[in-house]
Formats: sequence, C-alpha cells, structure tokens
Amino acid sequence: MPQVERQAARERFLQFLEQKNLRLTSQRKAIVDAVFATDRHFTAEQLLEMARKHDPTVSRATVYRTLPLLTENGLVHEMDFGKDYKVYDPNYAEHPNHNHIICGDCDKIVEFESDKLDQLENEITHRLGFAIKSQQLRITGSCDELKKLGACRNKHS
Repeated sequence: MPQVERQAARERFLQFLEQKNLRLTSQRKAIVDAVFATDRHFTAEQLLEMARKHDPTVSRATVYRTLPLLTENGLVHEMDFGKDYKVYDPNYAEHPNHNHIICGDCDKIVEFESDKLDQLENEITHRLGFAIKSQQLRITGSCDELKKLGACRNKHS
C-alpha cells in the first residue's frame, strides 16, 4: 500500500477508535503501525511479533482485542483457510475483490485479480438473477519450491 493510502487508512482507524471511545494506547499504536507497515498477510502471532518490534511491551491480549476492531472497520479482512488459526489480509481495504492462491505445503499466499474472472462472475450472477455483493476465490496448491526442490523450504515444522 502506498504511503499516502497507509496514512489515510491509519487515520480512518484512529477516528474509528475515537468514535468508540477507545484510547490509542502505546501498545495499540504499535499494533496499528505494524499493520500499516506491511502488505503481507499475517496471523495474530505474526502481528504480535511485528508489533513488538515497535513496542516490546505489546501483549498478546491487546493484539487479540485490536484485530476485531481492525476487521470491523474494514481495514483488514479475516480469512479462514481451514487451519487452526486465522489469516489477516491487510490489502483488503483498497482491493476488496481480489483472490488468493495458497500453498498447502508452506502456507505462502499470493493475491491475484483477473478481469476474465470478474466477467465470468458477472455473467453467472446475472444469468442466475443475483447481484454480487462480494466474492472470494481461493485456490490451494503447491508452490514452485516443492516442484523444484522436492520439498518446500518455507514449510512450517
């Protein structure tokens, strides 16, 4: 996300907190700064690590209390890929209708958009008498690492 958009999103979230009468604590500020400093998908635990680089006192509980506020405000999107944890998409606010390819071996996530898919979705929904409110396409596969090396070096142990 370009710096100007990051700043606008951050300001939008700060206004959201104010409307809810929630304070911007140093821990919450570190979490927000971490979210708006990345374009990569993250888990709550990864966000905790990123936020602690800004402020070592950030607690796990504050991360878990702040994530629903970020999703409620529409700045990040919570995704369930059938794992025992959720993944958060920080690119959702500016690209709400993008798709994902997920490596089943290392959990690498790649975003993509396709005019052909958009056209097909519009065609199908129109034919069936629906109007698109949102869409998500998730493709699961194996990344090239597995093909090239026989194992994915990014695989979580």
